[in-house]
Amino acid sequence: MPTPEEIWAAADLPTRRLAGLALNPSTSQDVLLRLLADAPSAVRMVLCRDRILPDAVVEAVLVHPDTRTRSFFARNPHVDPAQRARLVDDPEWFVRAHLAEPPRLPHGGAHRPLPDETVVHMLRTYDNDALGHSLYRQISPALRRAMPRHPVAKVRALGVGEWGLLSAGTRAALLADPDAEVRDRAERHARLDDPAWVERELPERSCHARRDLLMHRALSRTVVHTVLDAPVAEEERAAIAGNPSLPADVVILLAADPDPDVRARIAHRADLGPVERRALAVDPDPEVRLALSVHPGLTEEERASIDCTIPANGCFDALPGWPSVPRDPQDVRRDATSGHPLLRRRAAKDRFLPPDLVERLAADDDLGVRVLLAQHHPDAPGPLLLRSFLEYEAPGRAHLTTRPNFPTARLAAFADHEDPEVRALAARDPRTEPATVERLTRDPDPAVRAALARHPNLPQPRLSELLDDEELAHAAAANPALAPGVVHRLVTTDGRRV
Repeated sequence: MPTPEEIWAAADLPTRRLAGLALNPSTSQDVLLRLLADAPSAVRMVLCRDRILPDAVVEAVLVHPDTRTRSFFARNPHVDPAQRARLVDDPEWFVRAHLAEPPRLPHGGAHRPLPDETVVHMLRTYDNDALGHSLYRQISPALRRAMPRHPVAKVRALGVGEWGLLSAGTRAALLADPDAEVRDRAERHARLDDPAWVERELPERSCHARRDLLMHRALSRTVVHTVLDAPVAEEERAAIAGNPSLPADVVILLAADPDPDVRARIAHRADLGPVERRALAVDPDPEVRLALSVHPGLTEEERASIDCTIPANGCFDALPGWPSVPRDPQDVRRDATSGHPLLRRRAAKDRFLPPDLVERLAADDDLGVRVLLAQHHPDAPGPLLLRSFLEYEAPGRAHLTTRPNFPTARLAAFADHEDPEVRALAARDPRTEPATVERLTRDPDPAVRAALARHPNLPQPRLSELLDDEELAHAAAANPALAPGVVHRLVTTDGRRV
């Protein structure tokens, strides 16, 4: 079966024109229905996967006789997940499997969850092959929290995976669960909290399983001293340095380890004592000092006194150990008002920031703070989004233009910018001059050419010309200014220009 990439590569020029019509926001519902019924696979792929659809077209897609066509809709990231969820009982395994697999998103995009009842139904009725390994990315936070105590056993079984976040009472209930699979999963997790079991099962040779146990599971004194005295692999002292079960005396010992990677990992520990904190604050290695500088036990004065360099460029992300549950609002406010940029970056990722902190961090002098706020907060203001796009050049930049408040006004001013991604912003400005639009359809950069080929201010002679361009016909046919007569001729001639 051909991949989507192979389907598109095999599409000829007439087919690409029809695919452009399928994306055109001015294309009527009747034309969309005709394309869905009669057009080649590449057109149906674009129609069903790459846009929001009118309700009547959705209804037709759901009962379309072609399995691939329904599967394209199952992977559509633009439609309401509740519409995709209507394929939950599709007769074909292929469609159900694609519903369970989250749609592809640009770097930085966030998946919208499927309805809770749909996820529960899938867990009850799908086999493991159809469920795949990524369904969890489509589960709502509310359902995720409720899963360990859900009335459906298969849901509880999946909820056991949150073991590290569960209360003692919930763990006890899962260990005594009436369902054998739930009990078995709970017992397997509980064993990982037993130092004696970890010691017995620890692989003797270096491997991923051994490293995982050393990093995350309960360690006996015997295992710890084996790593300290005769490690199997060079990096094992660093592996245990962040383990929550590490005894206090070993934490003190490793705080003075000759390996700076070990000391940097120890520096992140919340149980690090004041003596060790003072020593690591003046550590000769800059990465160790940086790691210690965000320690929760430090005062702002102590933090400010540490000589460390904050990474200013690259792909911004949260600090190690970013929690999977909502943070305490007071902790978030403390971080947002800290003098330390890394703590403010951590706060900027919290999508529940109140308006006063959003305003404060939007004006922060640290690029990382501003970009993370722009990427994560649903109410990130338009000026911040544009500024972040102009200043940030790492992966995730394009996602900023998809945020609700990204501006469209006055973007034509960037039509001559040296950066092609910035030049392409002119395509988003409804007031970009026709002459500028036409000029940019001849831009050296293919993405700029394609973006401006869809601009409604493109002069009609140039738009007609681009319909015969092998590269840009698809984008030109998606232009909402395409004349209705041209649309009609393309549809009635199967995309040919006659």
